[in-house]
Amino acid sequence: MTGLAIGIEDVRAAAARLEGVAHRTPVLTSATADAMTGARLFFKPENLQRMGAFKFRGAYNALAKLKAEPRPPRGVVAFSSGNHAQAVALAGRLLGLETVIVMPSDAPLIKRQATEGYGGEVVAYDRYTQDREAIGREIAEERGLVLIPPFDHADVMAGQGTAALELLQDVMAMPDAGGLDLLFVCVGGGGLISGSAVAAAALQPGCRVIGVEPAAGDDVRRSLAAEEIVSIPTPQTIADGAQTAAPGRLTFPVIRALVDQVITVEDAALVEAMRFFAGRMKLVVEPTGCLAAAGAFSRAIDIHGQRVGVILSGGNVDLGRFAELIGQG
Repeated sequence: MTGLAIGIEDVRAAAARLEGVAHRTPVLTSATADAMTGARLFFKPENLQRMGAFKFRGAYNALAKLKAEPRPPRGVVAFSSGNHAQAVALAGRLLGLETVIVMPSDAPLIKRQATEGYGGEVVAYDRYTQDREAIGREIAEERGLVLIPPFDHADVMAGQGTAALELLQDVMAMPDAGGLDLLFVCVGGGGLISGSAVAAAALQPGCRVIGVEPAAGDDVRRSLAAEEIVSIPTPQTIADGAQTAAPGRLTFPVIRALVDQVITVEDAALVEAMRFFAGRMKLVVEPTGCLAAAGAFSRAIDIHGQRVGVILSGGNVDLGRFAELIGQG
């Protein structure tokens, strides 16, 4: 993995920083899901993580490293559709760092309210006409803050990889499981899947890593086909956490090197997965959080007879919107 932004040592170091701070979310199983797919599925419910998503892992790891510097900054600025926003705000509160968050004006209200509740200052922008990164960089320069992007940052990537690290460790420790054959991970900008792929390559090299994007936002799949980063217009999808236009400069090389395949699912499949988790497993999972599961359920990849890990990335969805979506059909 020479030349990549992170290695397994970075993921393990992040796990050490997160110990006792982040929740070690459980591994859940479902006889119904196994019967549906003909596989053994092991779900990692990061909707049960602090602030409701895996994003806390990367944000806390990055801010904790900054806080440990000889002359730490007074604060950070981040840009996010919601979950990274909440994660940075919460991590900043825990570590005593000021946080400013650039959020789209149409972000789910529950995510904005939570971000402000954690002490983050929210600066709104139009995701379809304005450049959130440019706004973030301008604020960082004006106020003397450090910019922490949502995925294209080595410490964020390493922190996100701890979710897969835990899942792999816990399944390998089960007496009758024998580890994972496949690992399904949602794909937005690539922070979670890049960290997860590094963990899988180190702990269980035979485990195939499958990324899942919304069909309307297949920038990573296109980039892999072109063998270079491809940008697309901001996708129109209910998976608001995956409305990225391109993979990251740091995440894409890791994905190219270590991810076996990237597939896509339609929004309707996300709604079906949300309905399954609510009805069968009593879990509230947001649309983006269902990407990996929808991919595993889709039969686009033959998983029959295999041991399959699935990361449920988050559960931060407005309850009115949640009820509207699962009530469809």
